[in-house]
Amino acid sequence: MRYLARSVWQLRHLSRVLGAEISSKGLERGWIAPVWISSVSRSLNGSFHYREITGYMNQAVVFMRTLSTSAANDATAAATDAARAGPLMEYEKRIVSGELVDGDCFQLDTLRLLQTLYDQLVEHEDACQLDRYNSSKKSGRSRWLWSRLIPQSSYAPVRGLYLYGGVGTGKTMLMDLFYEQLPSNWRKKRIHFHDFMLNVHSRLQKHKGLADPLEVVAAEISDESILLCLDEFMVTDVADALILNRLFRHLFNKGVVLVSTSNRAPDQLYEGGLQRDLFLPFIETLKERCIAHAIGSSTDYRKMGSAEQGLYLVGNQYGPLLKQKFHSLIGQEKPRPQVVEVVMGRKLQVPLGANGCAYFPFEELCDRPLGAADYFGLFKKFHTLALEGVPKFGLHNRTAAYRFVTLVDVMYENRARLLCTAETPPVELFERIVTVADALKVSPRSSRAPKGDDPDLCVDNQLGFAKDRTISRLTEMNSKEYLEQHEANLHRSSEETHDNGDMLQSRQLVLD
Repeated sequence: MRYLARSVWQLRHLSRVLGAEISSKGLERGWIAPVWISSVSRSLNGSFHYREITGYMNQAVVFMRTLSTSAANDATAAATDAARAGPLMEYEKRIVSGELVDGDCFQLDTLRLLQTLYDQLVEHEDACQLDRYNSSKKSGRSRWLWSRLIPQSSYAPVRGLYLYGGVGTGKTMLMDLFYEQLPSNWRKKRIHFHDFMLNVHSRLQKHKGLADPLEVVAAEISDESILLCLDEFMVTDVADALILNRLFRHLFNKGVVLVSTSNRAPDQLYEGGLQRDLFLPFIETLKERCIAHAIGSSTDYRKMGSAEQGLYLVGNQYGPLLKQKFHSLIGQEKPRPQVVEVVMGRKLQVPLGANGCAYFPFEELCDRPLGAADYFGLFKKFHTLALEGVPKFGLHNRTAAYRFVTLVDVMYENRARLLCTAETPPVELFERIVTVADALKVSPRSSRAPKGDDPDLCVDNQLGFAKDRTISRLTEMNSKEYLEQHEANLHRSSEETHDNGDMLQSRQLVLD
């Protein structure tokens, strides 16, 4: 090592004397000619002999060639590892370890598509500009200003994936498995669809007043993450529906690759929604830029959890018991009213909160004009919710049912814990909620319930499709496995907080 270091030092010394920098590429091409060395020896007025200079230069050449060969070997090894990696191999590893159930042909078909996409992305890494360190450092707005001067379209050379199917089929698990195998240096993002749209609306507010703020937002998003993984793609809000077509047209034009999961096929998105004709072009764009793949399974994996822990209490008479469980979780800390800040300056009043646990009557959380933004804000501060008085849903409380579905989605995404009292078990909460197709089976004459039938029957496609997911998630959230994972997450978070506190205390001691 000392021999090589001495050679490099002598090479640098020669470069400084000549006033020129010698590149390793030049050395590798063998441009050190005797004529050049002769001129060097003359310019140094005999301070170095020709033979010594030649020796030093040859040593440096050998050293630089060794480095380049080693780098080439490393690159080849990395390429080989990438070729062997991917979601399919990881899936097989988890089956061997017993972490996953073996033999689900539906999941294997989906994994083959995810593996193909993974391989294509690795192959076209440069063309897709996936490497965050080699991508442009321009901000979203400057990119937008540049596009005004030189309009350009840059579709990705690969198509994304839109995975859809029933609840409990493992869609989210498979997408996460795919996402976890992606290189850490790639511009990528995995986010729940609700959270993604909240982020979009927040950015639109920031850029309000521009001619086309959606294009600026798309530029910012694509600058941060060229590979976008959206979980639970479900359009229920008319404001979201009206901007999705233009937003994703800009995103796809900027090379974004979309991987998404949903309970609905593309053609069923926003079915029956207001001004759906304005949403239809988005469906065509989605099918053009993504391969739509239906994933099915005979098993609802969320319902495979073992014994329930008694946190879902059936019967409104258990209100006192719910409060008792709530107080046992918060320990010695005294619960008090709190305020949670959410996006765009909004605030959510929490009736009682302490030690990461919040208590709400159902009416205060789902009968008020609240949405996903409020719920996301709530679970950024609290990890446990005690919810009293979940009713059976029907026509009379359809709006509350929508909010409850969103609440469960946000809790599940944040891996939060739910304690609740409810009028019925999860599977019966939505008995009065049916799709148009289900209503027609019951009464072929009309999509609405005829007189004499249940007057509280609610015919609603969005809720009708969403209810299975909510029932499945409520069941899983009350399983032993889910609650053990919740406890493990709390323990890990507590350790990280403790370590950070020790680090800050150490730094303070050093400063003192």
